[in-house]
Amino acid sequence: MNETPTQSPVSRLHESVLLKLFLVVVLALLLLIPSNAIQSLIRERQERQATVINEISGSWAGAQLVGGPVLAVPYRYVEKEETKTADSLKMTQKEGMLYVMPEKLNVTGKLSAEKRERGIFESVVYRSGINVSGNFDPGDVRHPDINPADLKWDKARVIIGLADIKGLKNYPVIRFGAGKHVAEPDYETQLFQKSLSVLPGLTDSPTGKVDFEFDLQLNGSQNLSFLHLGKTTTVKLEGDWGTPKFEGRYLPDKQHTTANSFQGEWKLIGYNRICPQQWKGNRYRFALPAPALPDTDMKTESDDAVFGVSLLLPVDQYQKTMRTSKYAILIILLTFLSLFFTELIRKHRIHLLHYILVGAAMTIYYVLLLSFAEKTGFNWAYLIASSATIILVSSFVASLIRKRDISFLYTGILSTFYGFIYVIIQLEDFALMVGSIGLFVIVALLMYFARKTELGW
Repeated sequence: MNETPTQSPVSRLHESVLLKLFLVVVLALLLLIPSNAIQSLIRERQERQATVINEISGSWAGAQLVGGPVLAVPYRYVEKEETKTADSLKMTQKEGMLYVMPEKLNVTGKLSAEKRERGIFESVVYRSGINVSGNFDPGDVRHPDINPADLKWDKARVIIGLADIKGLKNYPVIRFGAGKHVAEPDYETQLFQKSLSVLPGLTDSPTGKVDFEFDLQLNGSQNLSFLHLGKTTTVKLEGDWGTPKFEGRYLPDKQHTTANSFQGEWKLIGYNRICPQQWKGNRYRFALPAPALPDTDMKTESDDAVFGVSLLLPVDQYQKTMRTSKYAILIILLTFLSLFFTELIRKHRIHLLHYILVGAAMTIYYVLLLSFAEKTGFNWAYLIASSATIILVSSFVASLIRKRDISFLYTGILSTFYGFIYVIIQLEDFALMVGSIGLFVIVALLMYFARKTELGW
């Protein structure tokens, strides 16, 4: 009577389906190591892009901010100090500054944008023409801590704030009341990052409202913003760029965007401001990450006061490539599970080395995607890289199984996987819902094939 040979423990372990599945999952997890390295490479390219954008902005002009005008009026005050001798005070006359905001502030601007390239990287720069008009009401200037007779109106200055004075391409002529004055750089004012100012030559105790108007020819990069400083502020802005992003503390009341232009209109009232109509001292400073002034009560008002528009590049290939790379473990694991079930259904063993080679091909896919995205854009890069990977892996698996139909089967499987990820990447609001539905369907298919498979234990 013939007896069936008894398998050794080592042989049974070698042929264990459970062990093979465990090793396949471990291998998929190990491939996260090169996947993380690829994400580091993507971040490095993003940092290089940011460096190039900063270099272009440094040569052209940075993001611009237009603030003001603000009327700065010096005033006299007496400070009392105790002396060393008993029952005596030292009276010292000092000078402070009273800042007055406009009653009305109207801004109209037009942007002309263009791309600037350096190597494979590009940035958005613009030229702008900006008209600023409105009025002040000096006769309404009253502060409970200041005697009107102590105000030095003859030394009052009109101050305009900018972010990068290097982008200024004209000598602004400020019409203030009946006079016209050419603005000069102001290196003493601490109200804005960079300032221009004029001495309008006001008379003592002016009465009535005073109109002002000036034009700015301003170059900048990526963003143009404004400060809401008037009791009523109106801004009308238009440009020839099709992918704007309105942002900041206030969104436009009206906006319109086409394929190659945009318009935005803001109308703001004094209740929306982050500062009062007038204040004394260095209590407020706008949009400045600068060192604090000696005054302990100073507030640094940055993004809270800013609104405007950013000019976005239509496609950020690095952001989409990074999002795609985060699905690497899902694609690799699903592909390995497909190979595993192919082994069981076709009863043809696939060595772990072959799994490693397939995983290597699917990891290199992300390097292909990144390199082509920098040249052709994300969509074409995704098509090229995924097609090359699908053809390579499908042909390799077909040569292992020695069945031509396997090549068509894996072409369909991998095309479905990569197509599914592409759809998720393109979606924003529905990405989570579509992704969860897709994963549910995948798990259902795995359960179906597992039910049909002889697992051998």
